[in-house]
Amino acid sequence: MTTESRNPTVIFVHGAFADASSWARVLERMRAAGIEAEAIPNPLRGLAFDGEYVASALGQVEGPIVLVGHSYGGAVMTYASSKAPNVRALVYVASFGLDQGISVNKSVADYPPPELASSVQVRTFPNGGKPGLEALIQRDKFHSAFCADVPAEEAAVYGASQRPVAVDAFDEPLAVQPGWKTIPSWFVIAGADHSIDPDSQRAAAARMGATTVEIEGGSHSIALSHPARVAGVVLDAAAAVAGRSVPGIRS
Repeated sequence: MTTESRNPTVIFVHGAFADASSWARVLERMRAAGIEAEAIPNPLRGLAFDGEYVASALGQVEGPIVLVGHSYGGAVMTYASSKAPNVRALVYVASFGLDQGISVNKSVADYPPPELASSVQVRTFPNGGKPGLEALIQRDKFHSAFCADVPAEEAAVYGASQRPVAVDAFDEPLAVQPGWKTIPSWFVIAGADHSIDPDSQRAAAARMGATTVEIEGGSHSIALSHPARVAGVVLDAAAAVAGRSVPGIRS
């Protein structure tokens, strides 16, 4: 069986203020569809560092890959996919869509600041000779800024277990040609996102020429609040990679 006729493996990349468990509900649906899938850790230390880490993980997966990224994870997979020839499709979920030479912050500079921008707090972490800076979302603002359409009790748990991101990661320009320039892309837009302006997501999807689905009223955390919709787009991408109808994949 050639790599082009087999089911792809789906690899999920989480974003800032989250971890791999944020994909749990979508992963359940991949398993139910009989699709091999894995959510890998994103170090959240810097765009090139994180991108190289993810690219290394992808290089150890046999066969074709559908790569899925949420939020800052979309920026990281844009980098990683440029160095992983087995990536056959990209799925951006409530994400940034960077071009070469553009940073996360620069990519949204022309849009109104989202609620998240005024909701972060900064801490220090060991970083060689001097402390580095990393960002977290303030606990009392986490629900509204990050996952407004999940129950408050769940949001409190996510806020208490969030992973910080190095502040410099958001100002680091993409140093490689983005994978989406040569790899077919899908984009799931969160229509009521308080972390990344929905208009910036729409513009990124249009620039990529991505197949686009918008979830009206969806918060930034649509993989938690609308896992079936997100999983459906991932399965569509998997079907396109497989090039045929297979059990559990929508054709």
